[in-house]
Amino acid sequence: MTTAPTPTSRPAVGGVGRTLRLGALRVGYEVRSYFRQSDALFFTFLFPSVIFVIFAAAFSASGDVGAGPGGKGGISVAAYYLPGLVASGIVLSGIQNLGIDIAVERGDGTLKRLGGSPLPVVSYFLGKVGMVLVTALAQLVLLLLVARFAFGVTLPDDGAAWSRFAWLFLLSILMSVMLGIGISGLPRSGRTASAVIVPILLILQFISGVYFNFADLPDWLKTIAGIFPLKWIAQGMRSVFLPERFAQVEQTGSWDLGTVALMIAVWAIVGLVVALLTFRWVRKDG
Repeated sequence: MTTAPTPTSRPAVGGVGRTLRLGALRVGYEVRSYFRQSDALFFTFLFPSVIFVIFAAAFSASGDVGAGPGGKGGISVAAYYLPGLVASGIVLSGIQNLGIDIAVERGDGTLKRLGGSPLPVVSYFLGKVGMVLVTALAQLVLLLLVARFAFGVTLPDDGAAWSRFAWLFLLSILMSVMLGIGISGLPRSGRTASAVIVPILLILQFISGVYFNFADLPDWLKTIAGIFPLKWIAQGMRSVFLPERFAQVEQTGSWDLGTVALMIAVWAIVGLVVALLTFRWVRKDG
């Protein structure tokens, strides 16, 4: 059986400059396509902000989190939920959206058609990386604006916190892109992509300190969550957005940023290896 040529079978034409130029053009195409998909727009882009509003409004009457006996010294429920939903947004933009997007493109033959086009393979993936970065940044800005102006959440005001956020965000984006490409091969078709990928990430959000206080979870569930990257992204984001005293309730009694960086980096490598071993340009039955 003959198959259409894939991008990996073509020699590079035009050099690095052409590849980067086409990659930049591809970013624009990917971003426009993303915002034209109503389901992706709600379940990835708007989802963290919507959940944030619901949780912050629903639990605001329960009082401040971490308050002392006199009711002072705590932070609002909105402020407490913010870092977990920042972490969740990164994973949704990268792993979920990218995994589903590539699986759908493989299922409907888009990847096969790109295989017969002059588009370099690097340009294709640059487009995907750029799309995740742009949409994740836009999603982050929206969430922070909602938190600040709708619920009065005080954001960090020192450069050290934002520097920490920058490397956490970029490393997490890299990891999410690698895992998104890798997980795209899990669904057998584009039609089943959402049904396969979404539940996995939904479960991880529930056990990784996004929707519940991680310190309140049973030890065995904390151990399971600690295997996966979302728990570590959320912990890193708590070190950015929560007061330093909240580090005492973490498993090690500190933010443990060295382990945070290590675990996210390890999962980036895992995603890269899985992508290299399993990524294909045609359907499994193609």
